[in-house]
Amino acid sequence: MQSSSSEGSSSISLTFDESVDPVDAQNEVQSKISQVESQLPDAVQSSGVSVSRSSSSILMVGAIVSTDGSYSTIELGDILDNQVSGPVQRTDGVGGINSFGSGYAMRIWLDPLKLVQYNLTPADVTDAVTAQNTTVSVGSLGELPVVEGQQFTATITAQSQLTSVEEFESILLTTEEDGSSVVLGDVADIEIGQEDYGSDARFNGANAAGFGVNLATGANAVDTANAVRATLSELEASLPAGVEIQYAYDTSPFVELSIEKVYHTLIEAIVLVFLVILVFLQKWRATIIPIIAVPVVLAGTFAVLAALGYSINTLTMFAMVLAIGLLVDDAIVVVENVERTIEDEGLAPMPATEKSMGQITGALVGIALVLSAVFLPMAFFGGSTGVIYRQFSVTIITAMVLSAAVALILTPALCATILKPAKHGEGIAPARWFNRNFDRANEGYTSAVARILKRPFIMILVLAAFLAGAWGVYTRLPSSFLPQEDQGVLMVMVSLSEGSTTPQTEQVVAQVEDYLLTEESAAVESTFATLGFGFSGTGQNTAMLFVKLKDFDEREGDDLTASAVATRATMHFAGLRAGQVMFMQPPAIPGLGNTSGFSLELVDYGNTGRDALIAAAEEVESLANQDGRLQNVDVSGVDSEAVLKLIIDQQKAESFGVSVSEVNSILSTIFAGSSVNDFDMNGSLRPVIVMADAAYRMQPEDIEGWYARNTDGDMVSFASFVTTEWVSVSPSLSRMDAIDSIEISGSPADGVSSGEAMDVIQEIAEGVDGGYGVAWTGLSYQEQQSGSQAPYLYALSVLVVFLCLAALYESWSVPFSVMLSVPVGVFGALLFAWLFDQSNDVYFKVGILTTIGLAAKNAILIVEFARGLEEKGMEVVEAAIEAAKLRLRPILMTSLAFMLGVLPLAKATGAGASAQNAIGFGVLGGMAAATFIGIFMVPSFYVIVRKLTDRRGRS
Repeated sequence: MQSSSSEGSSSISLTFDESVDPVDAQNEVQSKISQVESQLPDAVQSSGVSVSRSSSSILMVGAIVSTDGSYSTIELGDILDNQVSGPVQRTDGVGGINSFGSGYAMRIWLDPLKLVQYNLTPADVTDAVTAQNTTVSVGSLGELPVVEGQQFTATITAQSQLTSVEEFESILLTTEEDGSSVVLGDVADIEIGQEDYGSDARFNGANAAGFGVNLATGANAVDTANAVRATLSELEASLPAGVEIQYAYDTSPFVELSIEKVYHTLIEAIVLVFLVILVFLQKWRATIIPIIAVPVVLAGTFAVLAALGYSINTLTMFAMVLAIGLLVDDAIVVVENVERTIEDEGLAPMPATEKSMGQITGALVGIALVLSAVFLPMAFFGGSTGVIYRQFSVTIITAMVLSAAVALILTPALCATILKPAKHGEGIAPARWFNRNFDRANEGYTSAVARILKRPFIMILVLAAFLAGAWGVYTRLPSSFLPQEDQGVLMVMVSLSEGSTTPQTEQVVAQVEDYLLTEESAAVESTFATLGFGFSGTGQNTAMLFVKLKDFDEREGDDLTASAVATRATMHFAGLRAGQVMFMQPPAIPGLGNTSGFSLELVDYGNTGRDALIAAAEEVESLANQDGRLQNVDVSGVDSEAVLKLIIDQQKAESFGVSVSEVNSILSTIFAGSSVNDFDMNGSLRPVIVMADAAYRMQPEDIEGWYARNTDGDMVSFASFVTTEWVSVSPSLSRMDAIDSIEISGSPADGVSSGEAMDVIQEIAEGVDGGYGVAWTGLSYQEQQSGSQAPYLYALSVLVVFLCLAALYESWSVPFSVMLSVPVGVFGALLFAWLFDQSNDVYFKVGILTTIGLAAKNAILIVEFARGLEEKGMEVVEAAIEAAKLRLRPILMTSLAFMLGVLPLAKATGAGASAQNAIGFGVLGGMAAATFIGIFMVPSFYVIVRKLTDRRGRS
């Protein structure tokens, strides 16, 4: 639970885990608030407390732009309020909107000198407006019961809402004894002005108004963005000439493009797998059988995902790409063994298939169990990490189970009917050349295994070396939660020193716009700026810019990526004396914070007080910005603000016959403005706001010019009982789980992972004296949870695999010969990730688990055959050598098919490439090590385990 309070507003953010239904959570929160709402101040009760259910990050930003400059920002804001906000708010999937613009309001600017001249106060004005600007229905003529002969009925209205400045000027305030009267126009200037000054917006420097869309909890980002676009398309025809809608910021095209890229990757994987099978089997009949399994299993997997309520997204599509290489493995094993049996033993396809299935059914079941067991624990982890893992888990397990079913049911039938006997050595010249060289390689591999098995225990030392190497690489591998993706957009947060005015902020915004649209024109398509709005608060000294970059195909090259643009812009504005300009990328997962980088709350667990907490936060900021591994470190809400404190002498006020409550009410009207009611403007309601005219609220001494009326009807100057002094206070207050805290955000420097950056900022924060603690928020919280869960995930997966193997082999010892091959694959995955500048993130962890399963799969193929040969009376060493010789072809076929299947992930570029690379490189390296190194070690592990267990049995 996080809370943030500033002048005039307060917000509380409650974050629930995925086990809580969003609607139930909202209803329960609403119920709890209703229980305490009566205890809140009157001002809060009159405005009400709103509860919304949406993500914190902005999905898209729409802008209403005056293309010819004929419309001002206030006119565009009125169009936004009247025609756009409501329909967008009601669009399916929209959780809420932030309006960047302001519509019309009837502004009543009070003159204190004229008020005191007529013995009036601001309260008299608000009371008069309340009473005379209203619609009153007093009944009707001819209402039942009626007199005999009544022929009609008619509704009676005694008064209606005012509609013009002239009507408001004529509002009666008081009538004198001589019959003269004082009207509102005598004491105030009245105009149709802006409801909220200081909230102007602009698009590429032109007048604009806009809105940011927050996604509803559980809504689909792409569907919602398309629905909003459809809504705006319908509205665009009704907009005035010279006004059009632009999309200044949208993260949904990145999602769509990412999924499209994965589709391409999927097709590439299928083609590469087909080529591998064709090269090894060299017969179109044998090649087509495993390929038939692909659409069957994919269709079944999609059906299961649909039944479970999952969508086609980047995570499920990544899992599909991994599954492509896996799901053909079982069919390849079946076809290869049937082909070998036909060729070596001269059997017809039907009996060859029957004999072959008797040899490999156990291996097929074992492979399916192991690969499913590896991913099963992923489905039970909580938090956002669990949501990501679950997508992979369900998809891959479904594909594995269906693949095994197809290999046991459909593939044997296809082998028996499609395959034809052929003599050894037949085929075209390239095929004969491949077979000869493969046979030589197999002989060399077999002789190498035989030599190793003369001293099998040497492999234990080799295994220890791989374990040490894996640990060494793991400690050097940077950690992060998710890879930062170029989503085609940037956000810029402008924060000037406290007390800065809107014109000063607007001048800095113009500098940022000019830089982006000129210096970065090769990458930047548009900018949308909104004044007075920021993620860390609102005010005249804040502004936000939403930057839309050009399409990916127009930004080829590392110097035009979102990260490169943000880095250059940050350096350009690093020396800005007016304030701070921060360039940020959106979070990798929408809804987990507003920006990428790290975010935390420095929590005052020691209860040292607000001043000490601010001092500690500023010390953390100073130390962090001096550390070269961090950048853009910013502390929110600690800049002291010079505040003019009004000291009301209550005893004096009461002695003059003036109540303190009336004084507070007048002060609120003077400086903050009182929204009294609404007026009718062209058929829609707009607020009526009473406030002091600008000239009478600029300087501290202006307060002395205001008066209150006492109980005797005399006017008493505020100077009689109000004094002033300047004090320094914090402009906002924040709490974490009801404990005082301060928000700190930042980002890693170039080449530094988010995990390392989090470790650095945590070390700095915990090194500050005072008993302060760190509470991670947004993506940083999820990254911390992910890191703490990873060891349990690995350990649980290995344990479940071991138990499945123990059940399959009905032995506690034989599974060790399979499991000992896993560290080799893990070492390869870690080494490739390190060499290709990847980090230990969520996607890489999925790759590690995939590597565990695939390394075990290769070992199972050898161990299963060795056990079968042993049971036929062959000595253990001979059985291991023969099994290695017989299984080399299917191991290489399945491994190369999988490696080429994931190769498109490793070489992916463009949208979503970082996530694809994170999976691809790790799995590719792990599979390469497990295939080209592990196959030499597995026979030794089998022999060692069998000899050790035989000795124990004899002893």
